[in-house]
Amino acid sequence: MKEVPRRSANRERDRAGRVTVVGIGPGGIDHMTTKAIHALRSADSIVGFASYISQVRSLIKPGVQVYCSEMGHEIDRASQALKLASRGKKVAVVSGGDPGVYGMAGPIVETASKLGMKVDVFIIPGVTAATAAAASLGAPLMSDFACVSLSDLLVPRRKILERVKAAVKGDFVLVLYNPQSRLRREPLRFVHRLLMKYRKPSTPVGIVTAYARDGEKSVVTTLDRMLDHEIGMESTIVVGNSSTRIFNQRMITPRGYYSSSSSRTNQDSHEQ
Repeated sequence: MKEVPRRSANRERDRAGRVTVVGIGPGGIDHMTTKAIHALRSADSIVGFASYISQVRSLIKPGVQVYCSEMGHEIDRASQALKLASRGKKVAVVSGGDPGVYGMAGPIVETASKLGMKVDVFIIPGVTAATAAAASLGAPLMSDFACVSLSDLLVPRRKILERVKAAVKGDFVLVLYNPQSRLRREPLRFVHRLLMKYRKPSTPVGIVTAYARDGEKSVVTTLDRMLDHEIGMESTIVVGNSSTRIFNQRMITPRGYYSSSSSRTNQDSHEQ
């Protein structure tokens, strides 16, 4: 078999199309990784939800093709990106937060599989809403936690409630994505009733809205007062577990450092 010269092989790779799914984090270029910024600057086609595209517009080179669409058209965006890549384009798909957490990584990989398209797909992680909210609230995720999206557009409400109930029974800190919208309010109310059944009314709760964007707001409250606060699609809710507490308007879920260090000290004293 004839060996392909290395320089020729490199040129062939450069001409080949690919899809890079870029996690842009919670909002604002300063929350993006260097690799994510480079991917957007080097792309010759950009695909994404219109609102996310607007957040990174300053990184897009003049003359680059930009394909915007609205929420709910994820499969269309995935198909568009894959078709462009199959024609040799270097496509960056903009995904809010982390692409692998309720983001565009799933639609891209799944659509490629459905269509049988063997296009190179690269995924660049980003800061997801759970860790962004935690940074604003203090240290609520220091112990095990579970994330559940309350959007029932793709997942039956019964399944959502089952997952919440399992997380609550396991004493996980619970992070709620997509808690409610102007028209979709019932799932959050069902979940709140479930939480009130299994957790103390005084359980700490944090609500972070529009982190790192205009209108950013962070509230630390309690489970019984949770629904008294403004909550929307841009909100992320963190519900503490049985050990979470509030100090100086910050949530703390102890990891066990003090109890374990105390045990070691006592053990050392006994051994001496």
